[in-house]
Amino acid sequence: MHFSTADQSELQAAVRVDLGAIFVSLELSRSTWLVTSIAPGSEKMSRHMVAGGDSAGLLVCLTGLRSKAEARTGTLYPLVVIQEAGLDGFWIDRVLNREDWIESHIVDAASIAVSRRHRRAKTDRLDGEALIRALLAVKRGEPRVCSMVRVPTPENEDRRRTNRERKVLVAERVEHVNRIKGLLFSQGIRDYEPLRRDRRDRLEDLRTGDGRALPARMKAQIGRELDRLELLLGQIKAVEAERDALLAATAVDASTPAAMLLKLKGIGPEFATILHAEGLFRHFNNRRQVAAYAGLAPSPWKSGTIDHEQGVSKAGNPRLRTTMVELAWLWLRHQPASGLARWFSERVARNGGRLKKAMIVALARKLLVALWKYATAGVIIEGALMKTA
Repeated sequence: MHFSTADQSELQAAVRVDLGAIFVSLELSRSTWLVTSIAPGSEKMSRHMVAGGDSAGLLVCLTGLRSKAEARTGTLYPLVVIQEAGLDGFWIDRVLNREDWIESHIVDAASIAVSRRHRRAKTDRLDGEALIRALLAVKRGEPRVCSMVRVPTPENEDRRRTNRERKVLVAERVEHVNRIKGLLFSQGIRDYEPLRRDRRDRLEDLRTGDGRALPARMKAQIGRELDRLELLLGQIKAVEAERDALLAATAVDASTPAAMLLKLKGIGPEFATILHAEGLFRHFNNRRQVAAYAGLAPSPWKSGTIDHEQGVSKAGNPRLRTTMVELAWLWLRHQPASGLARWFSERVARNGGRLKKAMIVALARKLLVALWKYATAGVIIEGALMKTA
């Protein structure tokens, strides 16, 4: 169906009036915020600039938009605001939601469809208009046009800091260990372990592959690497102590998800913390939502006679997804008699021992759903072993 320019303008105006709100998008950068809006009674989108980080100035700008629309139409409209999830986090959304006349949303920018017919132009102005169109579509009842972010409470957001910081610290520890081993390997030394407690004493006794003492400058460099490594080890220990204290406080009530997860053999404090903080604290309506949130939902390709799976979507929480794949391997070791482990063994045997990686991802999806049912509804996992007191 083709609309003339006049028809399109009338249709857009009708949509805006019927929805009864002023629609605003925020394009956020470090220096400036671009405020794009479209209001009832106006045929054009208006744009205003606010200094980056100036939340008071933003509220003044939004109040001005509301006053202008009231002067034009005689009606005091509420505002519906949208912004992309990004570097600013959720604090702007929380500021806006304190006002009873503002409805704030955060969208996953990667979920908004863009044209692939030519090289895409990208400016703040175009992005602001695209956000307005996506918001209008959502309010018209088209939920699949984009994915809105469910903003966590400040408490839930802060609860995730401990396990995320630990992951960063462990990655840095691996870098330092590999750097030390690489330096020594270039001198023919293969058996030095930087994580051992006698690492300083062993460094003094090292000899190169051709029998020389370790060069002075290399020895000094490795000593500085050990300084940074030991600092990291101390920080990891402190973070783990904080994690255990938080988990102990949560596990006082035996019915909490974290406490129930700790009862299962093969699940320790780190896995229990990540599962609870990254996923199971949220409310899910069904198992499909659980799998989709972790990015473990299947991605079918069905068109005409073509019907096959493309693998998991990887569109959810990456921390939860990687944790579940790791936990799936450990589940096979610690829970070999469980129904899920038997299902995995039967599938791999049916494929002649092949496709283990694909099957472990499927096991991770099934295990996450089973843990969700167990932690939230108390549904016992078939054949799962509990830890002894």
